Amino acid sequence: MAIKSTIFKADLQVTDTDRDYYEQHKLTLARHPSETDERMMVRLLVFGMHADPALELAGGVSTEDTPALWRKNLSGEILDWIDIGHPDEKRIRKACARARNVFIYSYGLGRSKPWWQSIQNDLGRFDNLSVLFLPDGQIKNLAQLAERTMQLYCTIQDSEITFADGQTELTVTPEIWLKPD
Repeated sequence: MAIKSTIFKADLQVTDTDRDYYEQHKLTLARHPSETDERMMVRLLVFGMHADPALELAGGVSTEDTPALWRKNLSGEILDWIDIGHPDEKRIRKACARARNVFIYSYGLGRSKPWWQSIQNDLGRFDNLSVLFLPDGQIKNLAQLAERTMQLYCTIQDSEITFADGQTELTVTPEIWLKPD
C-alpha cells in the first residue's frame, strides 16, 4: 500500500515592495512522502517570491511533466515554470520550450555546486532561464517553520526576502547564478 501525502495548510501574507504586490494567499500543500520539511518550506518561500493570483503549486516531486510551481494565463500557456532542486539538462530544455520564463532554485551547496558546474555550460543558449541559489546558512532553519497549519509572512524589499511565522524570522538573499540577458 502506498504512503499518502501529508496535507499542510498555509496562510501566506506577501508584501513585495519590489513588485508593488500585497496579497494574502491561502494554500494547501500536499507533502509527498519523499519530500522533506525543508523542501516543502522552500516551495512556500519560492511561492512568496513569485506570488501571483495565477501561481499554482504543481506536482514537482511526484510528476515528471510539472514543476514545483507554475503560472499559466487564461488560455493555458505556461508563463512561469518554477523548479526546485537540480533538474537535468533534458528537463530544463523541455521547460524552456514550454514556458515563457523558467526559474530554477537550488539549495544545499554540497549538491548544488557540482550540479551547477556540470550543467552550466549547456544552459547559455536559453534566453528565458534564470538559475538562483538559496544559501545554506540563510535557509537552514526553514524546516522549523513547518506546521500542519501555518501563518507565514513573506516580505520582499530590494531583492531580500524576509520569511517569518511570528516567532522565527529568516532573511534570504538568493544568489543569481544565471539570468537572461
